[in-house]
Amino acid sequence: MPPRAKHWVIAPDPSPEIAARLSHLHPLLVRVLARRGITSAEEAEAFLEGSGISNNPYRLAGVSEAVTRLRYALRRGERIAVYGDFDADGVTSTALMTVTLQSLGGDVRPYIPHRVDEGYGLNFDALGRLREEGCRVVVTVDCGIRSVEEVAYGQRLGMDMIITDHHSIGPELPPARAVINPKRADSRYPFDSLAGVGVAYHLARGLLRAAAHDRDIPDGGLREQDLLDLVALGTVADIVPLLGENRDLVRHGLERLNEPTRRGVLALMDQAGVRPGRVTATTIGYILGPRINAAGRLSSGMLAFDLLTTDDPARALALAAELNRLNQRRQDLTRRYTEDALMQLEEEAYLHLVAAPHYEHGVVGLVASQIVEATYRPAIVVRQEEEVSRGSARSIPEFNITRALDRCRDLLVRHGGHAAAAGFTVRNEHLSELKDRLQAIAREELSDEDLVPRLYVDAVVELSDLNRDMYGLLRRVEPCGHGNEQPVLMACGVTVRSCRAVGADQRHLRLTVSDGRVVFDAIAFQQGEWVDRMPARVDLAFTFEVNEWNGRQQFQLNVLDWRPAGEEEG
Repeated sequence: MPPRAKHWVIAPDPSPEIAARLSHLHPLLVRVLARRGITSAEEAEAFLEGSGISNNPYRLAGVSEAVTRLRYALRRGERIAVYGDFDADGVTSTALMTVTLQSLGGDVRPYIPHRVDEGYGLNFDALGRLREEGCRVVVTVDCGIRSVEEVAYGQRLGMDMIITDHHSIGPELPPARAVINPKRADSRYPFDSLAGVGVAYHLARGLLRAAAHDRDIPDGGLREQDLLDLVALGTVADIVPLLGENRDLVRHGLERLNEPTRRGVLALMDQAGVRPGRVTATTIGYILGPRINAAGRLSSGMLAFDLLTTDDPARALALAAELNRLNQRRQDLTRRYTEDALMQLEEEAYLHLVAAPHYEHGVVGLVASQIVEATYRPAIVVRQEEEVSRGSARSIPEFNITRALDRCRDLLVRHGGHAAAAGFTVRNEHLSELKDRLQAIAREELSDEDLVPRLYVDAVVELSDLNRDMYGLLRRVEPCGHGNEQPVLMACGVTVRSCRAVGADQRHLRLTVSDGRVVFDAIAFQQGEWVDRMPARVDLAFTFEVNEWNGRQQFQLNVLDWRPAGEEEG
């Protein structure tokens, strides 16, 4: 069998009732929508045409109080700090809030903590420095929801704290002037899965709308839609579900990215070889987002902030080149550390935790993701320092990693995150006990689970069904990403006409396949080792895409998995 074998879960036929309600749509599209839980004409229209971005940002609890305080600061000329995070979501959030306040005449001090020197989130020293610099208001973006003590400290220093965040909320809200988070227990906002940049965007919308009626605040000409490119970049890069409002924010943001006006975005696209008009959510996820993230991973998130906010073309090109270099180094380190970490794994463990003093802070999360991919077990990779260790965790759908860390909070200095990804700081003397306790929790929750990754197939098709019209149908599901993956198709009994290893290290397979009526090129990433062992006939699970090479476009199959023809799972 191919490496990392998966359970193929083929979507059942839609019920006659669903088929009748969606009879105006192509049967393939009905199957794709039904698998996503979309079973009525109204839901289908909202999904395919866009459900719309909430027209009233003030529905988000805390926005009204935050806008009132920030308008006062703008009228009085008070210095405002925008305190962000060093990942792509945090950087785009910081850029978005900074340019919004500056457009309204604000005296703004952007601040992104250094990953190694300061770590994630608010810290006491930074707040002290910001107060010494004259800041009277601090607006956090993509952080702060669990920083109860730090927020209280900022308030005691005489700064009004405004928290905007989207991460899971702890036992109590921080004592801030305003707390904006759609996950608040008292929230009535209809969508709770916004990225940090999505939350910041709604505060920016509230500010722009209020300022339009305030003669004491200058109108810098910034429009709400001018910010959507930043929203799309941060939302996709943060791997929040591309459903509901997120999908509409990204859809409109992609329109801006494909006609870019921001100097830094143009330079970043140029360095990455991305042409305007060709940007998709996949482009952000695999090309642009990693370069923005690379700044905070291996240097300073302020590099990426400067790139996204500069008006100087020469500076934009220099910054984009630096991010490109950092991204290449990030790839090299991830590959090297992953090889090292895989050598340390315990075979029967339900959760893997590996630690070493030489691991770079910025790539431990990426290494954890690689371990999850290789083992289908929750994974934690830790950098050990003199007194404390900092870990980054990634998980599988069957195991909520942040909830597990909550059960270990007595051992931790700090922690936070999502169900699938989290970070923490632990004192070195508690690291061994933390490992044992997390492994026990994982054993308790996972021992009865069938821990094999699942590949969800939307529809079984014939290769001869694949044409321009079908490609157009599948495009209607875009933008695709986490929670709304590209539709997966399956073709049975396909003949492999040719097979060769490709790529600089021969890691991938380039195939030519046929059903006897049509022939398609196919690519199978990370499966080059099977070049001499591919069966003559296979069942393929794949996505249907357009490959562009040297200005020429043609359809191809992106093979996600394969199995010998007729070898059904038991």
